[in-house]
Amino acid sequence: MNIQQVKFDCHHFKGGIPCKPNKERNKTCDGCNEYSPIGKRILIIKLGAIGDVIRTTPLIVKFREMYPDCHISWLTQSPDILPKSKINEIYKFEFTSVYILQNKEFDIAINLDKEYEACALLQQVKATEKYGFTLDNYHISPATPAAAHKLITGLFDNISQQNTKSYLEEIFEICHLKFNYEEYLLDVDEPLNIKWKKLANEASGKNIIGLNTGCGVRWLTRLWPEEYWIELIGKLQNKGYYPLILGGPEEHEQNQKYAKITGASYPGVYSLKEFIAIANQCDLIVSAVSMMMHIATGLKKPLVLFVNIFNPYEFELYGRGEIIQPPTGCDCYYGSTCKRSNHCMNDISVEMVLNAIKRNI
Repeated sequence: MNIQQVKFDCHHFKGGIPCKPNKERNKTCDGCNEYSPIGKRILIIKLGAIGDVIRTTPLIVKFREMYPDCHISWLTQSPDILPKSKINEIYKFEFTSVYILQNKEFDIAINLDKEYEACALLQQVKATEKYGFTLDNYHISPATPAAAHKLITGLFDNISQQNTKSYLEEIFEICHLKFNYEEYLLDVDEPLNIKWKKLANEASGKNIIGLNTGCGVRWLTRLWPEEYWIELIGKLQNKGYYPLILGGPEEHEQNQKYAKITGASYPGVYSLKEFIAIANQCDLIVSAVSMMMHIATGLKKPLVLFVNIFNPYEFELYGRGEIIQPPTGCDCYYGSTCKRSNHCMNDISVEMVLNAIKRNI
């Protein structure tokens, strides 16, 4: 066999190491009946927060539908959250990955981040079609006119507040596609932790209500009051539900306090994979806008979502659950501090949340 017979365009080709058909079945390219030629080569650049990465995965569904034989590469800071079986190559954002991608060629390259490093890469990468955001000398620029509106809404709050499209509608339009409610993609492992098995047994026969009490540290204006969480937990318990307190390291101390006061279950802090597996056991999840919101959507769980400082049209719940907003409105659009003496999140009552849970469980 000579080099001319090597099928470099095969999905099984691994670069400098044996492919799976060769490793397991001694196949070589000359006469191999497992040859699977690559169609479109697609690069997605989405570096940002875990939640933002999750909510970009519907693009994979669309591209797999349009180009079943496509090869998808994804560059991100959060590689562990991506569905491994649906993406051919996942790159962690670091020098080696960027260097490799700068020296490859793609049919389609997409950047949906407005950070300079992501825009610079789209500007430099070789691709027949480019969508999203790139660099024009010293400033961020739309790669095509379709991205101009999303750039403008990021620059001007008053224009952003007028938007009536979801984030998914917007990113699909940026890529010159139509959003048809393609779902999130999220890998889920079974929870094997002994402690969690015990909790699951305790909840037997009851609807498990996941309560994600935190919202990250960037916009603390999204926090629901401590006393409201405690009251909600008590009312859920009285009505025969099984409240399960959820959160990460930032909420750990607070969640321990809630568990101690109410006796509700709090599994503690887990790895991301374990956290997703635990959330998957819930029948409904209550959360502010956070990573948990996107995990719940990816798990296809009914979601009661608190929204105050953001445009509510941005969030797509796929008909599962509902958005709850302060009845008095919010004066702090994308604000990290509250302008009111009485925080608008105080106006979302426990009864409002409890009734929403009942409607959507």
